[in-house]
Amino acid sequence: MLDELLSDAKERMAKAVEQTSGEFATVRTGRASPNLLDRVVVDYHGVPTALRQLSTISAPEARLLTVQPYDPSSIKQIEKAISDSDLGVTPSNDGKTIRLGIPEMTEERRREMVKVARQIAEEGRIRVRNVRRDVQHDLRTLKTDGDVGEDEERRAEGDLQKLTDAAIAELDAALKAKEADVLEV
Repeated sequence: MLDELLSDAKERMAKAVEQTSGEFATVRTGRASPNLLDRVVVDYHGVPTALRQLSTISAPEARLLTVQPYDPSSIKQIEKAISDSDLGVTPSNDGKTIRLGIPEMTEERRREMVKVARQIAEEGRIRVRNVRRDVQHDLRTLKTDGDVGEDEERRAEGDLQKLTDAAIAELDAALKAKEADVLEV
């Protein structure tokens, strides 16, 4: 029973770390990356739709992104959604493809992106701690019901804390790498 709880906690913490790492990819660095547009949502025929579902996004050069909509009639809505986003890029289109020139980031903008990355990391840490809290509650319930003894519960809580520390260390390492990537000129 305790092993199941701990393995479930490990799995859920790994998913939280994975989700946070995916969110790090949406933070802008000095280079063009199709992941930058993951957060862009387009009002497509009155339905909010992720840009990835409406187009092909590629990075043919280090400072250029191209967005090729599957439906050419949606190009205006896509262009508006990109302009309204917090990316700080201006789209231009030729009727079939939208081009996004990724400008060089200023020092101030880089510092803002580091703050965004730190916020994403903190949200990831909160997810991991929430998993720990839920499992601790389950452990206490098992002890109260008499299914496990106090020693077993204490040992399981120690193992749970080790899992939590490992997941948070993984998040911190990912944050450090992202900060270095953002601050790199």
